[in-house]
Amino acid sequence: MKILATLLMLATAMAADEKAVVGGGCFWCVEAVYHGQPGIKSVVSGYAGGTVPNPTYEQVCSGSTGHAEVVEITFDPAQTSYEKVLDLFWDAHDPTTLNRQGGDSGTQYRSIIIAQNPEQKAAAEKSKETAKSKFRQPIVTEIVEG
Repeated sequence: MKILATLLMLATAMAADEKAVVGGGCFWCVEAVYHGQPGIKSVVSGYAGGTVPNPTYEQVCSGSTGHAEVVEITFDPAQTSYEKVLDLFWDAHDPTTLNRQGGDSGTQYRSIIIAQNPEQKAAAEKSKETAKSKFRQPIVTEIVEG
């Protein structure tokens, strides 16, 4: 019985994890920011926001697919919040530059938040409004629900 209770607790804890998807330039740079942060369980780089299923790197770099380089962050909401994940996002890149981060340029390097549900989208919009005070230029980050 004790093993079954432990398994049920583990399954419940795993089911409670949440995901955030953000892009702020090169996904490896964004990915590095989240590794080791409290409550972050995994960070996976990839492409999202485009029209071609399973695009290649070359297709994404051509700018023809509409994809952005993003990271999918799995986090434990008992240890950190979506808002804290977004706070790191605003600090990790310059959300005022359109389609560019550092030496990387192209639509795949745009600043984007892909909310997983309407609640995340509302939280992202609120977070963006709060972050405006940190920057001299307007924030150009896209916020979409995906």
